Amino acid sequence: MATQDVTRPVFLPVVIGTPRQGRLTEPAAKFVFGEVSKRSDIETELIDIRKIPIRMDDAGEALKDSEFSATVSRSDGLILVVPEYNHSFPGLLKHVLDTNLKEYIHKAVGVCGVSAGPFGGARMIESLLPVLRELGLVTIFWDVYFGTAGKLFDPATGKITDPAYGRRVAKFLDELVWMARALRYARENIPA
Repeated sequence: MATQDVTRPVFLPVVIGTPRQGRLTEPAAKFVFGEVSKRSDIETELIDIRKIPIRMDDAGEALKDSEFSATVSRSDGLILVVPEYNHSFPGLLKHVLDTNLKEYIHKAVGVCGVSAGPFGGARMIESLLPVLRELGLVTIFWDVYFGTAGKLFDPATGKITDPAYGRRVAKFLDELVWMARALRYARENIPA
């Protein structure tokens, strides 16, 4: 296979994993989206689960939103920016994720945790990983933890106040791009 095929940009949408009003996750997701958008090796779009029309009167793939499903289907992986609520992830995120299955198989996923406390969603990530694995996604070994999120972003501008996060997100994206490319190559060239 030609090198240009292996190095072509990967498509990694950034998902805001909560519908709540006043969410601290939004500035973190916008920061991650901004960092992703600067890179020539990634194509992206911002997906807000608040905007995905989803019913509550059924479950799983019976509720599939065609637009979200098509985006996930053409993606090489996902970037989830998710808050920690009571040591876990938001229920609506699980509900949205459960609406697809085959679209996730052998695709990379990276998780950025957000919390009001100092641990940056570490417990949420710990509880989300088995769900992602069950869906067929392949998790990377690097996460980003946005702790004390209420103080991490300037309330007037929404800009991050700690420059170390640029380096953390870059390391996270380097690993995610590598995994997404490896899995894309395998999906395209190795029979399952």
